[in-house]
Amino acid sequence: MCGICGKVNFDLGKPVFQDEIHKMTELITHRGPDDSGYYVKGNVGFGFRRLSIIDLHTGHQPLANEDDSIWIVFNGEIYNHVSLREQLIAKGHKFKTGSDTETIVHLYEEYGSDCVKHLRGMFGFAIWDEKNKKLFCARDRFGIKPFFYYLDHEKFIFGSEIKCVLNQTKSTSTLSIPMLDQYLTYGYSSGAGTIYQNIHKLMPGHTLEIEQGGKVKINRYWDIHYTPDYSKSEADWCELLDNKLSESVKAHLMSDVPLGAFLSGGVDSSAMVALMSKNSSSPVKTFSIGFKEEEFNELKYAREVAKMYNTEHHEQIVEPESVSLLPHLIDSYDEPFADSSAIPTYFVSKFARQHVTVVLSGDGGDELFAGYNKYNRMMNMRNFNVLPENLSKHFWGGMHKMLPNSVKGKGATYYLSKPKDSFPAYLSIWQQAERSKLFKKELWHDIKQSPAELNRIKGFTNSGSDDFLFNMQKMDMQSYMVDGVLTKVDRASMQNSLEVRVPILDHEFAELTARIPSELKMKGTIKKYIFKEAMKKHLPESIISHKKQGFSVPLKAWFKEELKDYVNDRLLGTKGPLYDYLDPTYVNQIVNDHNKGMRDFNNKIWSLLFLDQWLNSRNG
Repeated sequence: MCGICGKVNFDLGKPVFQDEIHKMTELITHRGPDDSGYYVKGNVGFGFRRLSIIDLHTGHQPLANEDDSIWIVFNGEIYNHVSLREQLIAKGHKFKTGSDTETIVHLYEEYGSDCVKHLRGMFGFAIWDEKNKKLFCARDRFGIKPFFYYLDHEKFIFGSEIKCVLNQTKSTSTLSIPMLDQYLTYGYSSGAGTIYQNIHKLMPGHTLEIEQGGKVKINRYWDIHYTPDYSKSEADWCELLDNKLSESVKAHLMSDVPLGAFLSGGVDSSAMVALMSKNSSSPVKTFSIGFKEEEFNELKYAREVAKMYNTEHHEQIVEPESVSLLPHLIDSYDEPFADSSAIPTYFVSKFARQHVTVVLSGDGGDELFAGYNKYNRMMNMRNFNVLPENLSKHFWGGMHKMLPNSVKGKGATYYLSKPKDSFPAYLSIWQQAERSKLFKKELWHDIKQSPAELNRIKGFTNSGSDDFLFNMQKMDMQSYMVDGVLTKVDRASMQNSLEVRVPILDHEFAELTARIPSELKMKGTIKKYIFKEAMKKHLPESIISHKKQGFSVPLKAWFKEELKDYVNDRLLGTKGPLYDYLDPTYVNQIVNDHNKGMRDFNNKIWSLLFLDQWLNSRNG
């Protein structure tokens, strides 16, 4: 795991300077405190920070092929690099290191842009092809590793974090109003955009090529498709899942440094610990975070799994004062990010790093096996709504306007008024009607022409499947998982120089899950049914059957008790950069209603707090 950055000028006579690359690279030292490296030649410059995991002594980057005609900077891990290396040696390729990075160089020599199709792992990398004067960049299939870039007619700038790109593009750091709307709707910048107008993300499963003169090609090399196989029994699927996930976990244990696991006490992280123990010769080191608020605390389940597998278990309690971490999170994420579980994720990463350099995580299980509570709610609402589309909009929309906010079920009428085959796209922190009052009128006038939900709807309806459950899963894989969950884990862990691996998101395992009929993922009201059945041989019944809690923070209690004054100081009033975009009267109303206990607005308030801090840091 590392940090990468670079710059390419399209004018071959315009050099990239060493100090430009040094400045960019220094900004991501936390991603790789063990080593640094640079390649600067003519119009091209690459920078690299290394967190040493594999081939500790010869894995220095940037790295080149035999004649120095191809150079690479690479962030991630390739779990099948040993078998690929053997195949390439048989074809005549010469290796000088034992690193997975060099395998990519020789794959590119052999297969060109198709090299990514051979990789099994997580990655973001850039290759400079000196002979052809071509830049080739790629990001892994699920977007586990980040890749940001800026492009104009003169240059291309990229980095593992936005701060690298901003360092060379200060004059283009204009805030994107559509992405601000995305943030307030969903809690993060979704898709290829970022909060900055001219800084973009390379999408998961995509490559980017720039030929001489600046001609750009962006191609998708992988996607996941629902192809249900009804020929197999439940027992068949359980065996296939157990074997494939065990094989994936074993591959993810590849490391030359100490390794452990995040253990929340849920099915996914518990399964990781069980399969790690099966494939390890020594006790697994496990790390758990809890809260003093019992309804948010899963430590008793984590302890049960730790005891069952005799792990070397470590725990930590997160207290309300952890919100003081907020300015540090602003620096880590580079753009507004409203998932409050970034706090415990940061602390469990910091905690784990005191003992290990690599951890395995259970992220991805809820998306692949339909584990979120919302899937049940959305399925029930869809089945409940028997009205024709045109009538449904007016009937439920009218009900929503008529019902007081205090009436239970008012929220359901909002979703029922939306198109039947895409209404999950409207699940949000701030609904459209709320954002129409939240934004300043002149901004909302432009935003409402193309609100954030439209892109989500397009993704939902263009999934290539007519299976409603799978469409919800795929929508989350392409939005919440990559831009929310995986972003949170990458930034929180890398800020602490910790590598996090996600065996459930091995693409071969994911492709297997896409062949499982949806009826086996959600069987009646049982979420993740087939995965739980497959893991029953490894986990106690209490882990399989206990109610899903998620990795959430007790904001409701914090904001009404210990942190009430902090919220009031930050948000009540009319001054500050927050109110260059938002209406202070409406924000004040939201905070006051929350303080009075009229409504639970904790997620809304957290989104405002993060945005307020981010805007202040940007202006500072």
